[in-house]
Amino acid sequence: MNMELLFVGVCILGVIAMLDIMVGVSNDAVNFLNASIGSKVAPRVTIMAIASLGIMLGVTFSSGMMEIARSGIFHPRYFTMPELLTVFLAVMITDIILLDLFNTYGLPTSTTVSVVFELLGAAVAISLLKLHQAGESLALIADHINSTRAFAIIIGILLSVVIAFICGAIVQFFSRLLFTFDYKKRMRRYGALWGGVALSSITYFIVVKGARGTTFMSSATVDWIDTHTLPLLTVIFACSATLLFLLQFARINILKPIILVGTFALAMSFAANDLVNFIGVPLAGLNAYKAALASPSPLTVNMAALGEAVRPDTLFLLLAGVIMVVTLWFSKKARSVSETELRLSQQDEGNERFESIFLSRALVRLVLHIFDSVRLIVPLWLRNVVSHRLDVRAGRSNLETGERPTFDLLRASVNLMVASAVVSFATSYRLPLSTTYVTFMVAMGSSFADRAWGRESAVYRVTGVLTVIGGWFMTALIAFSLAALFATVIFYGKALGVVLLLILAAGLIINAHRKHRSMIREAFSEKIFNLKSISDPKSSVETTFEHMAVLLREIRLSLDATLEALFQENIDDLGVHRKRLSRLQLWSNIISANVFKAMRLLDQKGLKTCQKYAQSALRLQKLSDGHRDIVLRAYTHVGNHHRGLLPVQIEELESVRRLLNDILLEVEETFTRRQTADLHRLTQKDRQLRDLAAELNRRQIVRIHDNTSKTRLSLLFYSIVGNAMMISKQNLELLEVFHLSFGEIEETLKK
Repeated sequence: MNMELLFVGVCILGVIAMLDIMVGVSNDAVNFLNASIGSKVAPRVTIMAIASLGIMLGVTFSSGMMEIARSGIFHPRYFTMPELLTVFLAVMITDIILLDLFNTYGLPTSTTVSVVFELLGAAVAISLLKLHQAGESLALIADHINSTRAFAIIIGILLSVVIAFICGAIVQFFSRLLFTFDYKKRMRRYGALWGGVALSSITYFIVVKGARGTTFMSSATVDWIDTHTLPLLTVIFACSATLLFLLQFARINILKPIILVGTFALAMSFAANDLVNFIGVPLAGLNAYKAALASPSPLTVNMAALGEAVRPDTLFLLLAGVIMVVTLWFSKKARSVSETELRLSQQDEGNERFESIFLSRALVRLVLHIFDSVRLIVPLWLRNVVSHRLDVRAGRSNLETGERPTFDLLRASVNLMVASAVVSFATSYRLPLSTTYVTFMVAMGSSFADRAWGRESAVYRVTGVLTVIGGWFMTALIAFSLAALFATVIFYGKALGVVLLLILAAGLIINAHRKHRSMIREAFSEKIFNLKSISDPKSSVETTFEHMAVLLREIRLSLDATLEALFQENIDDLGVHRKRLSRLQLWSNIISANVFKAMRLLDQKGLKTCQKYAQSALRLQKLSDGHRDIVLRAYTHVGNHHRGLLPVQIEELESVRRLLNDILLEVEETFTRRQTADLHRLTQKDRQLRDLAAELNRRQIVRIHDNTSKTRLSLLFYSIVGNAMMISKQNLELLEVFHLSFGEIEETLKK
């Protein structure tokens, strides 16, 4: 390998670094954006602008972290320039593949963990290959790897997960006890003092995180900050509390500046701490190349020079900052990752992205058992006081009209304050941790303390948290293994190995982007949505029935196609409709939840709707159950290769299908156009369907007696006919609710 090829390798590192910044920012934006976005503290443009300023300032503070890529995981004096380039190329190719994969599925992970374990995996692989080729003992690998530093990083990360969750839960619990959900009244009394503590932790976080890596702050200034921590905190607290008191006097909500300052601080921290994850390796490669050029034997000289402190060019840092900001504004995957945390921490019940699993159910059951035991110890009066002050219904007055935030401003400020404090403490003691893990677990802890994980949502939220945490461990395992594999390929394949890996990475990333676009299109094409942004009571009721029309259409088409596939014994088409059952069930659940939200909105406006309106949720569930039963029975019957329906049975079920389709279609069009339907005619059709079902049942009995229809075939036939009658009945019930609901609303509005 000559120096020209090494130069090309360094250039490839630079190009990959730009791509790595894009995928890294898409994943890590969740760290500093979610508190502001979730609480809707300001317009999104304002939040993004403040975060962008934090990033641009933070990149100038990042030089102190660059040594991790050069010598934090391995000892560079044991490697030559070609060997280090092999390690660095394997690391960067692995990183863009891994992070893009997590971004595609909207799962937050740690870019710090990924790059640390990639460096570890690639360095271990190259060290073992070197020792094997030289015929030396593999035990000498201990000299090559900085195992003490790597172990400290791993322990710090594991501890940060637990500590962040506990701190977030405790601080949020006592903050909520102090201010309650109706925090505006109490914020006037002692909000300035509480805000002073919050701003102190956030401001000190900016100073501590920034001072250690800044390119323009002298070492004497850094030492002064370290030795005057307490006086510095006291001054910051006094100034912050005074400023917030003046803002309160001017009738400004002091939580908003706290959250925006916290957003700026975490964005700055992200850029200062995590920029090394994206450009640290390429800059280390550039430094190694320069060191090799300065040597008389560039291909064999050891890279001990990388162990020395080197300040990167500020121009490189600013260029990286610009790429980060542009990605932050335009990345769609960043929104997907943010959405995961926001759903897991939302205060109200809503769509749950994750299903329950055995472990989450066991953990929730254990926690409930612990709480039941604690209740036996805690006095009743104390339990009543705590329950009263943590009553979420008291906070409804804090919510503005229109789209409701995921959580309120108090919790957002706690998230930022605690995350800043934990990271500041660890940084001041030089303890390594992941900003992603800290911010995520603090958000989960505060959600838990705020009773956002209620009995109706706890198992789903816990599953989500376990999935994300499991993804973190998978990040470490995949990063180590994949980087080691790629390093081996490059070690033996040289330039050809690099080309093949780049083609593989490009193919995987293109496929992931196609997958993400497909997921985004599916999400935006959904015609069923939560009633978060609708504040007009009549519109909310109208929207629920519009949604019912969409659901009825999907069920009508699905039933029609399912029966046709059953008649043809087409297992592939039946499989397609079986897979869609979960989507239709989700729609049914959303509409049911929207019915209850619309009822609460009507109550708030002093309006009322018919008592049967609430029953529309029950009708929808029964209707969905009937549809699901037909699809699953048809799929199971054909999939198990049971005997197909008799020609006479197909002919009879065709009659059932036509009648049911007519009923579903008319109710669907009634809801869509919000017009009056001919109830009498539909009732007659329903009666016709029931008479037909009775006749078909009598004919089926004859077939059972003469043994032309076996047991499984008879069960399938009866289930389809019975479910068809049930679906028809539920449609008529929904139609009656439709007419009664709008009749009462119109009368109430006229009064």
